[in-house]
Amino acid sequence: MVLLLAVVLIGCAIAVLGRALVSTDGPTGLERSLASLEQMGTPGANELVAEAEPAFADRVLRPLQERALTIGRRITGADKAERIRHRLELAGNPMDWTVDRVVGMKVIAAVALPVIGLAYTQVIGMSLGTSVLVSGGLLLLGFFGPDLYLYNRAEHRSEEIRRTLADAVDLLTISVEAGLGFDAALQQVARNTEGPLAQEFSRVLREMQLGKGRSDALRALSERSNVDDLKVFVGSMVQADAFGISISQVLRVQTAEIRVKRRQHAEAKAQQVPVKIMIPVVICILPCLFAIVMGPAALRIMSSF
Repeated sequence: MVLLLAVVLIGCAIAVLGRALVSTDGPTGLERSLASLEQMGTPGANELVAEAEPAFADRVLRPLQERALTIGRRITGADKAERIRHRLELAGNPMDWTVDRVVGMKVIAAVALPVIGLAYTQVIGMSLGTSVLVSGGLLLLGFFGPDLYLYNRAEHRSEEIRRTLADAVDLLTISVEAGLGFDAALQQVARNTEGPLAQEFSRVLREMQLGKGRSDALRALSERSNVDDLKVFVGSMVQADAFGISISQVLRVQTAEIRVKRRQHAEAKAQQVPVKIMIPVVICILPCLFAIVMGPAALRIMSSF
């Protein structure tokens, strides 16, 4: 019964958080049906419209989201909202999140998780002090959990950009040397590659099509990422565009430098492996070896005394 209750409470919390992430700006199915009845002039449509009640999302979830967003704005402040927006840009805007949605989710999770934790700890018979500690930990987890998730997504995205940058710049260099312009070569790279770097190149092209200058679009690309190699590459392209330097020559130099940096980064990661292996070896493997090797001897010594 305790396990079943815990599963039900966790499912309810996940359902509330998931529903809070779903946008409810568009009309619901009932609203569309009633609008169709009004347009067709079906008899009794006005009575159906009058008798129809607001949906559950409009009556409960939307006010809950608005209240959570109001509280979250008071807690975070304007500077925190700007930092969240920057983290969303670094993470690639996962699931089309917005700053308001992240702030509201932080407040809802900070309220829902401690309540569920407190109820569960009281059901299984924990003391009041332990229940308060667990609830406090869940409160911190619910409030800072979205920030940790965005940080993790940003790190993975930056690592993937760093890994694919050299190949993308190689393809860009080949396309420019084959006679394509920089914009056409950038479009070729965005079309024939996958991953976050291809998405960023596509966004640069869309911004340029909307009227933004090439230098401004490239600077915006460097601001949306925290990869140093990409920032250096963008700075070189902006300077080449400003001073009229041959882009193919700059791309060739940048390709060689990026490949050298990628090899150095891989070597640094490889040198960290022995140090990282020490932790699981000391904690998990060596105690088992000691138990296997010294266990029989310890049992014989105990039996002899």
